[in-house]
Amino acid sequence: MKKKHYLNKEIKHIDIKAFDSIPIIEQFDKTAFQARNLARAAKIYDSMLSDTDCSIILCLAGSIFSAGLRKVVFDMVNNNMVDAIVSTGAIIVDQDFFEALGFKHFRGTPQVDDNELMKLMIDRIYDTYIDEEQLRICDMTIAEIADSIEAAPYSSREFIKFMGQYLKKKNMGKESVVRISYEKNLPIFVPAFSDSSAGFGLVYHQWKRKKKAKVSIDSVKDFLELTKIKVNSKETGLLMIGGGVPKNFAQDVTVAADILEKKANMHKYAIQITVADERDGGLSGSTLKEAHSWGKVDEGSEQMVFSEATIALPLLASYAYHRGSWKNREEKKFNNLLNKEGE
Repeated sequence: MKKKHYLNKEIKHIDIKAFDSIPIIEQFDKTAFQARNLARAAKIYDSMLSDTDCSIILCLAGSIFSAGLRKVVFDMVNNNMVDAIVSTGAIIVDQDFFEALGFKHFRGTPQVDDNELMKLMIDRIYDTYIDEEQLRICDMTIAEIADSIEAAPYSSREFIKFMGQYLKKKNMGKESVVRISYEKNLPIFVPAFSDSSAGFGLVYHQWKRKKKAKVSIDSVKDFLELTKIKVNSKETGLLMIGGGVPKNFAQDVTVAADILEKKANMHKYAIQITVADERDGGLSGSTLKEAHSWGKVDEGSEQMVFSEATIALPLLASYAYHRGSWKNREEKKFNNLLNKEGE
């Protein structure tokens, strides 16, 4: 079969503005199990948005933009419903930036001959297909950006700003999270930046330059910058989709602030949507109650929701959007703070 046989049904992104989930969330609140947990989480998120002292950090893990949640996060950023993002590299680079360049993800099936996909250079994420040849263009675009800037160590946040600048200059990706975050001075952190198309592009950049000065990513600077956001916020709230590195990175800033002898409260609010189990001691399933023992998350306004993100996040985000508490928030523009402190 030819490649076009597989790559013919585009993933369509969910629009939280097109439906109002308030009625179903209110009904969930009167039920049990994860429906009630999701309802409580939605109300905690609305409390974060209503709290004028609260800075909201959105943590993203898993292949969620490729699955149709890109526009959900775009609308959250565009409507001042988050103040900073901590993410895996795949979501920001292989999925958001990739689509901003004009490429798409496609509906597929796990019931397929993966050997045939490999021969056709089609990558599979469960029931989603990606054109590997287009991903290579994404890789090389990252290398092009690296070649165009001063050879120096950068935090991932700083490099992602260059990515947003590139998209705006090229007038590409009008519904890109990278671009809208750049335009709104909202920081995006990717602690494991090289674990993505960015890594391939930067490997190519460094290999090509041999002994010349090179662009590199300073993950410690990422940690310091996110800690500065925590220190400069009276209160913080975490909205965590999935787990992994973004979850731990964002939680750890309370401990980092304490080590720096800076006064900072534990995260006042915390929500995690995950399907991971806590019983094996893995990070992604560790509960917010457990995080309190580390001095990371306060008690009272925290909620675990054991649900798959493509189901739970659109309902939660639509609830908060239609409640409208975001309309009274001031933009934090934390990139301005971090750029100034870095001078």
